[in-house]
Amino acid sequence: MVNCSTSCPDPGPGGIETLLKKTQVGNGPQWKEFLLEDVTQNSILLCFFSCAGIQKDINLAITVYQPPEQVIVELQPAWVAVDEAFTVTCHVPSVTPLENLTLILLQNNQELHRKNFRSLAMASQRAEVTINVKAQREDDRCNFSCHAELDLNSHGGGLFHSNSALQVLRIFEFSQSPKIWVSSLLEVGMAETVSCEVARVFPAEEVMIHMFLGDQELSPFLFWEGDTIWANATVRAMEIGDQELSCLTSLGPMEQRTSQPVHVYNFPPPILEIEEMNPLAGTEINVTCSGHILTSPSPTLRLQGAPDLPAPGEPAWLSLTASEEDDGRNLSCEASLEVQGQQLSKTTVIQLHVLYKPRFEESGCPGNQTWLEGMEQMLACVPKGNPTPVLMCTWNGTVFDLEVPQKATQNLSRTYCCTATNQLGSASKDVAILVEGLDEGVSSTILVIIIVALGAGVMVITIALYLNYRSCKKERRKLPYRQKEKNKEEESQFAVQQAGKHNKHNC
Repeated sequence: MVNCSTSCPDPGPGGIETLLKKTQVGNGPQWKEFLLEDVTQNSILLCFFSCAGIQKDINLAITVYQPPEQVIVELQPAWVAVDEAFTVTCHVPSVTPLENLTLILLQNNQELHRKNFRSLAMASQRAEVTINVKAQREDDRCNFSCHAELDLNSHGGGLFHSNSALQVLRIFEFSQSPKIWVSSLLEVGMAETVSCEVARVFPAEEVMIHMFLGDQELSPFLFWEGDTIWANATVRAMEIGDQELSCLTSLGPMEQRTSQPVHVYNFPPPILEIEEMNPLAGTEINVTCSGHILTSPSPTLRLQGAPDLPAPGEPAWLSLTASEEDDGRNLSCEASLEVQGQQLSKTTVIQLHVLYKPRFEESGCPGNQTWLEGMEQMLACVPKGNPTPVLMCTWNGTVFDLEVPQKATQNLSRTYCCTATNQLGSASKDVAILVEGLDEGVSSTILVIIIVALGAGVMVITIALYLNYRSCKKERRKLPYRQKEKNKEEESQFAVQQAGKHNKHNC
């Protein structure tokens, strides 16, 4: 809507001159109003009236504007390697007038670059700004945006502004190929741990690792620390022969793959056979050691105790007469095989169980045992035999409980008959229990302490004192109590004096 008016009291013809489509929509004595349509570019209108036969006019500049409704920011590329350059571009698809536009690039809400188009409006019709930036690690995950301002205050139109959506920049470092840690030999059906590691990678926690054995994808567990990430996986090869273990790593747009050959072999343990697993003592038995039929080529066999090594492909054997000493003996069969230049070995072990009648050994069941009166004691007797024999000790038909400790008293000083029985027979042994009084036990203890303290030289003196003490024991029991104490004191002083002389002589 355009109004053209005059202050002339009685104006003549008037109106507007324009190339635009116009329609008069109102008028008065001193004014006329027009509707302008299809205004697409800047124009200059001429408003005129005649007054007293003289035409007067005035120009009106019309500015056409398009506010920056859409602002677009782009990062090229979205993932950038450290120390590489990337570009930040901001453009507005439709904005007018260009000379009143300002574009501001922002990085994390901080102004990065500003551009206006006052001097460029005639040369370019594109509202765009582009800058180049060198990527650094600290730029990772930075937000980039663009702010557009169209300032029409000088034209009376106010200030229009708009913002772009945020764009996130990703920085990465991925210069080294992954490394695989795996044995060059894998046994078929056996679980093995394999690893893949990537060093000097950023950000390490975002690296994706996939591992394969041939076409079989593994299920790795990932770990990372600093700029290193690694994956451990369990592999179980099911096919014999040469295969390839590969590790595929990816970070953003980057992928790297490393492969390593492995050889899968089959080597079951050797077979160890015993003619009789539980032979009787004195029985001759045969032991055979042979390679497994799945082992190829045939392994080298070694049977423990066998006099000779067998020829390749032939079993090893051993013939022996089982004895009591063989009970619990381990028989071992070792197979050796060379695979891809490496020497491998497997061993099978079987324990031999020899059956024999019960018997007693002095070490396990002493015939004479001394108990100290008043102390908790147990009869010590463990017989030999396989199967394990049942033991029973009696005195005058009374069974002695071997499982419960007994309080040693003088009436337990007896000779017990101990009988051991298993399925193959029985054996008996007399066990004499001597219960010593407390004074006898103490004297024996004192004797041991003196012998250890004074050494070999004093031993002779101490033994003499002990023999003298024993010979006089019966006599001393008849002495009054005070006389006994006096004799003990004199003997003690004598022993100390003799020990002192001996030590002085040694020094």
